[in-house]
Amino acid sequence: MPDIRFAIEASLIKLVMGLPPRVQRVLVRRPVVLEGQQLALEFQLMLGLQRLSRIPGVETLPLAKARPALVRQAQLVGGKQPIAALRDVEVDGAEGPLKARLYTPTERVGAVPAPTLLFIHGGGWMYGDLESHDAECRFLAEASGVQVLAIDYRLSPEHPFPAAVEDCRAAYRWLVEHADEVNADPARLAVGGDSAGGAMAAATAVYAAEQGLPLAFQLLVYPGTDFVDRTPSRKAFAEGFFLTELFMTGAEEAYFAPGADKGHPDASALRRVDFPENLAPAFLATAGFDPLRDEGEAYAKLLAEKGVPVELVRYPAMIHGFMNSVGVGREAPANVREIAGKLRAALA
Repeated sequence: MPDIRFAIEASLIKLVMGLPPRVQRVLVRRPVVLEGQQLALEFQLMLGLQRLSRIPGVETLPLAKARPALVRQAQLVGGKQPIAALRDVEVDGAEGPLKARLYTPTERVGAVPAPTLLFIHGGGWMYGDLESHDAECRFLAEASGVQVLAIDYRLSPEHPFPAAVEDCRAAYRWLVEHADEVNADPARLAVGGDSAGGAMAAATAVYAAEQGLPLAFQLLVYPGTDFVDRTPSRKAFAEGFFLTELFMTGAEEAYFAPGADKGHPDASALRRVDFPENLAPAFLATAGFDPLRDEGEAYAKLLAEKGVPVELVRYPAMIHGFMNSVGVGREAPANVREIAGKLRAALA
C-alpha cells in the first residue's frame, strides 16, 4: 500500500511552498535576513513545517535509519519528474562494478551521440544513492537536453576516504572508454555533482586532465572544499538552515579513518597547489544560507587564480540542498533550471 503519511506530507509541503508570494509573506511574519540576504519565503515555510512536524534530521538517527530517511526527505521535495528514457547500467568502480542509471532527455531519444554528464550525488559521503537524487537527475536531464549518468559510489564509514573519490574516477574513465554503450559523445562530456558530489566532481576533473581524458565541463554545486579551516559561513549558518554542524561533523568523522590527511587535495580541493594544464572550465553554484558557501566560493577564486575558466553564481535566497527541491516551490526549480541552462550551453 502507498505510504499515506508520505503522501500527506508531500502534498502539504507542495501546497505551502506553492502558495502565492503575497500569502507566503502573510504567513512569514518575520522574514529571515542575514548578511543582507533574505531567505526564500518558500524555504522558510518548509523549514518551519519540518520543525512543527518534528521530522528528525538524519544526523540524529542511527545510520541504518538515516540512509532511508534521507532518501525519503529528498523524495518529499523532488516530486515525480518526467524523463523520456531511463536505464539502469553498471560501470566500473575502483574495486568492482557500481550501480548507475542513465537518464536520456526527450530531445536526445534516437539522436546521434549525446552530450553526457557523469553525475555524483551528495549526502556527506555517507548518505545518498540513485534514489535520493533521482528527481534531480531527471529534471537536470530534461531541462538541459544533456544525458545524465548517475553513479552509486561506495559510502563511508564502511569505505572511508579515498574510496569514493577512486570510484568516481574509475567511473569517469569507464564513461570515456565505453561512450558508445551509453550513446555518449566523447567530445561533449562533463562531470558534476552537488555537495559531497561536487567535491568529488572537482577531484575527478583534475584526474581527467592529469590522465589526458577528454572532459569539456565541470558542474560544481555547493561543493565542500575544505576540511581544514572553518569559514564564517560555516559558523553563521550552522543551525536552522537544513545542513547543520552536527551533520557536517558526523560526515567528517565517518569519511576519514584515524590519522587520515584531511588536507589532501582530493578531499579538500581548496588545499590543491598545482593544477594540471587543460583543466575543464567550471560552473560553480553556491547558496546564500549554506554553511559551505564560503569555501565553495574560495575554490572558484582559486580556479580563476590558476587560469581555469570559471563562472561563480551565488543564489542568495537558497539553502544547502536546493537542487533536490525541483518538485516544490518556485525559486528552487527556477534556479535549477538556470543551472541546467549552463550545462546545456557548455556542451552545445
